[in-house]
Amino acid sequence: MCGIVGYIGTTEARPVLLDGLRRLEYRGYDSAGLAVWDGQKINLAKIKGRVADLAGLLQQQSVKGTVGIAHTRWATHGEPTTANAHPHADCKNNVYVVHNGIVENYKALKDQLIREGHTFHSETDTEILSHLIEKYLTGATTLEQAVSRALKFVKGTYALLAIASSDPEKIVAARLSSPLRIGVSADQVFIASDPSALLNYTSRVVTLTDGELAVITRGNYTITSLEDGGAINREAETIDWNIDEIQKSGFDHFMLKEIFEQPETVINSTRGRLIPAEGRAVLGGLADVEDKLRALKRLTIVACGTASYAGLVGEYMLEEYADLPVEVCVASEFRYRKPSLIPREDAVLVISQSGETADTLAAVREAKAKGVLTLGIVNVIGSTISRETDAGVYNHAGPEISVCSTKVFMSQLTVLALLTLLLGRQRRMSLVTGQRIAAELAALPARMAELLAQADRIKTVAQHCQSAKNFFFCGRKYNYPIALEGALKLKEISYRHAEGLAAGELKHGPLAMVDEHFPVIFICPKDSVYEKNISNIQEVKARRGRVIAIATAGDTDIAAIADDVIYIPKTLEMLTPLLAVVPLQLFAYYIAQSLGVDIDKPRNLAKSVTVE
Repeated sequence: MCGIVGYIGTTEARPVLLDGLRRLEYRGYDSAGLAVWDGQKINLAKIKGRVADLAGLLQQQSVKGTVGIAHTRWATHGEPTTANAHPHADCKNNVYVVHNGIVENYKALKDQLIREGHTFHSETDTEILSHLIEKYLTGATTLEQAVSRALKFVKGTYALLAIASSDPEKIVAARLSSPLRIGVSADQVFIASDPSALLNYTSRVVTLTDGELAVITRGNYTITSLEDGGAINREAETIDWNIDEIQKSGFDHFMLKEIFEQPETVINSTRGRLIPAEGRAVLGGLADVEDKLRALKRLTIVACGTASYAGLVGEYMLEEYADLPVEVCVASEFRYRKPSLIPREDAVLVISQSGETADTLAAVREAKAKGVLTLGIVNVIGSTISRETDAGVYNHAGPEISVCSTKVFMSQLTVLALLTLLLGRQRRMSLVTGQRIAAELAALPARMAELLAQADRIKTVAQHCQSAKNFFFCGRKYNYPIALEGALKLKEISYRHAEGLAAGELKHGPLAMVDEHFPVIFICPKDSVYEKNISNIQEVKARRGRVIAIATAGDTDIAAIADDVIYIPKTLEMLTPLLAVVPLQLFAYYIAQSLGVDIDKPRNLAKSVTVE
């Protein structure tokens, strides 16, 4: 959600800033802009629309200089307009600010500033910040001092960059509950809200944490506490992603590329973590809390969207194989509940691709306040959730560019299977069962590759349904969450109405919707609930509904009742979600492709949701 890029160095800032913004387009945005110090004044360019529109605008303007900040905005306060686009200036066109987050008390601050004579030109909460900094930036005050003082009056969240023509050879950055990372490289320094904007220039990254302010100069940076001004020493970390991973590599869309990367995703998520001969999993990030894990009596999994569906699959895995009671709660509800959490008996496991999801982070803080163990599954090294949880596991899925999550979801399922193996073997899981699960996990990448080889077949099935406006996705047990995920994928990128259902609930109301124009996708592998699913399929066929079945290879019986069948390789019941989700991802992709929509950047959505 929104994107920030800053640069100070020895080369022209404009191309660096534009390149960074392009790499942040996947996060979702509606306008773009930049401000660059040319040695005498700050030049501003911004526009409603895409980064390509901003680049076109810059061809008509001379924007030169080696210090600059840039932004892609996703509207919160004020409509998507050029006036509301960032950066925002103060009354004197001296201070320029870009900002991710929400200024919750902006109305009171704005009214006060207007009474003091300030004039505003946008409907945004962000413009408050440039005027507050202007207020405190007097002759003897540095930009960082003014930013620090201004932020003491701000309630809300922010990742903020500020530059000023009166104090020009620096960028001042500050963070509270919204990510910022400094990229270090010889005589130039970069700063961005997401590592993908930095990877073309450096893999050495310093992550700001909440309540910190950074002053960035040519080839250097300092970090201090916003609370007391104390110096903070923090070494750079190396990000193990590379620039090739954020290219399309011949695929039409990042989503399709990331679907096809999933066999490698499972390999990367299990590398060094599986001991098949012993039927065990080793998760180094949990090593220090293994004794606490043994003592657990209940686990609460908290996540948003796709990650919450991964958590639901994990609930089935952990309850069946680790004898551990599990509750899954969406983070936006958890933070407003009064959960009953008992220290030393309960743990809260949060799942987040970015490690910055606002609602999920709030759940971590609530759990810590109640004194229970907090665990995380995240993909981004150095993210806030990875720092604030007591222990956790990295996905190692690499960067995911498409807003619609595929390979990170796959890695979340994989890590949850590893966690099940770890906790199950701590408890009553037998060696033989552990060996079987480990062997099947190790075999999944090859089976997934077989499944991806059916992409043309899945495309044909999708084309049969491209005129449909409504869909049901149905599953039972382990594959009920996959039905929810399949429906979400179709909604996200094709804008078709879809609902995920527990198949047994069809006759309790939803069946009234079914007719020949309403396709129903059944996830129906040969598992413990196969016969029940077949009964539900018969109910749909009796109403002339079109049935697409996701079935186990070799199941010829289902072909006699379903209109289309997509076969997945046989595996353990607990691991069928990792295979069953792949054709649903491709189905959604090919439906969206036939409709000609923007698959990687669906309307109204953002990749990383860092506000409520």
